[in-house]
Amino acid sequence: MSLLNPTTTSVVLRITARPAAVRQVLSRNLAICQSKTISTLRPFAAAPTSPSFIVKKPTHMLRQTRFASYAASEVPGGAQLDWNTFFQLRKTRRRIQVLFSIAGAATCGTAGSWVLATGLAEPLLGLIPLDPFITMGLMAFSSATLGWLLGPSLGSGVFNLWYRRIKPQMAWKEKEFFARIKKHRVDPSTSSVGNPVPDFYGEKISSVSGYRQWLKDQRAYNRKRTRFV
Repeated sequence: MSLLNPTTTSVVLRITARPAAVRQVLSRNLAICQSKTISTLRPFAAAPTSPSFIVKKPTHMLRQTRFASYAASEVPGGAQLDWNTFFQLRKTRRRIQVLFSIAGAATCGTAGSWVLATGLAEPLLGLIPLDPFITMGLMAFSSATLGWLLGPSLGSGVFNLWYRRIKPQMAWKEKEFFARIKKHRVDPSTSSVGNPVPDFYGEKISSVSGYRQWLKDQRAYNRKRTRFV
């Protein structure tokens, strides 16, 4: 009984009250830890929406890959032609067309003259109110002109048959070339005698350097048109 003095009583009360305080402190720390854990896990809670941002870059790369594969599939037969080879082939095709035009004009002109010389066209000569010699000359010239006009078509057919392996690539490159010509050529409505249109269809272009010179001519035309020089 003598041990229960006021001092010992306060000590005993402190000891008995300490577990409650400990529990209170632990509960506070647990609440703080839970709040920190929740705040830390919030970015992971938004994780279902974040992959959409992460996937955007591969999707863009996938679209580029699909576009590249589509562009490659447009031109069957392997790698595309380079511009120098394309212009060389155009020059070769033009020479073949001219050769067939000359041969066609000579052949058709000779055939027409032979028909007129044999007298098979006598009924037709009587229907034209001109001198017979003038009429025969015009008919022979018309036959030669017809052969000249048929030459490019025949020459293109022979060229496509000879270079049939690269025909799709040639067609694709030609389409791209004319698209560039259409994009960069000048407006012909503002032409004049002192400032004519420089090669509107790009027919004189036969090399890469020629194309660059054509672009310079277009810019010079525009400068002369705007500055009146």
